[in-house]
Amino acid sequence: MKKVYNVDLTYNEMRIDRWIRNNLGKIPQGLIEKNLRNGKIKLNKKKVKSSKKVKTNDEIQLFDFNFKETIVQKKIKFKPTEQIIKSNEDLIIDNNDDFIVLNKSSGISVQGGTKSKKNLVDIFAKSEIFQNSKPFSVHRLDKDTSGVFIIAKHRQSAQLLTSLFRLRKVHKTYLAICHGEILSNSGNWENDLVRYENNKPIIEKAKTTYKVLDKNSICSLVEMKPITGRKHQLRKQLLAIGNPIYGDQKYKLNNNKAINKNLMLHSYQIKFMIKNKKFTYTALLPDYFKKLLKTKRLKFPSI
Repeated sequence: MKKVYNVDLTYNEMRIDRWIRNNLGKIPQGLIEKNLRNGKIKLNKKKVKSSKKVKTNDEIQLFDFNFKETIVQKKIKFKPTEQIIKSNEDLIIDNNDDFIVLNKSSGISVQGGTKSKKNLVDIFAKSEIFQNSKPFSVHRLDKDTSGVFIIAKHRQSAQLLTSLFRLRKVHKTYLAICHGEILSNSGNWENDLVRYENNKPIIEKAKTTYKVLDKNSICSLVEMKPITGRKHQLRKQLLAIGNPIYGDQKYKLNNNKAINKNLMLHSYQIKFMIKNKKFTYTALLPDYFKKLLKTKRLKFPSI
């Protein structure tokens, strides 16, 4: 049995393995690669690697690809209480016909999975705001990172916003309080970051522009604008220069005790354009972030 799919504009320049997961379900990476190798999945009638990027109007062919073979772990179901729904609705910065923007709290996942229970998608699915629609997550924000987050209200808006993020047309600004004094006050970080898929190392280029807003001998407040969007990019880059983020339990130096309960990384601002209209959203700093700034005698102009 043969199935044929055409790539639309939304997925232009996306890796084929990601296209498969976005369109066909949460299929394990190993199964995708196996079927690409044996020719059961082809791009424009040719065998390709999982890293191959698809283009608009490309044709993806599936030959005898049995979806029942896929081992998909059950998503943990989460049923939010009215109090949880209301507390997250109170964090909304903007609510329009196409999407909502909120100041996400630290400690809550964006969407559910096999490891996370409490998540924004399940919470807003029960909100009256989405009574006649469905919430769509359009970008990533780590569970422990606070700040600006966007949820689309319908599929068309989700595809448009996802495309803007993927094409790097959304400009993001983060703030972090990190250990030690960052010596250079501004510049670029360019790194080869390593992540693992099926125990295989994958090296990805990462670039961030940064500016130190305030510092002393024990800590620094830094503004960061990522050019690329790698997983844990900012946390890894700060660790690489010897200035890990306060509260980071994963990316820390051996002599750093992560005594802070919260990760001091905040998605402060997002800017983008839709049909020549500019959108700018800014998320106020959490109280625990402001408290540490005061304790460490660091100044941020907007406070």
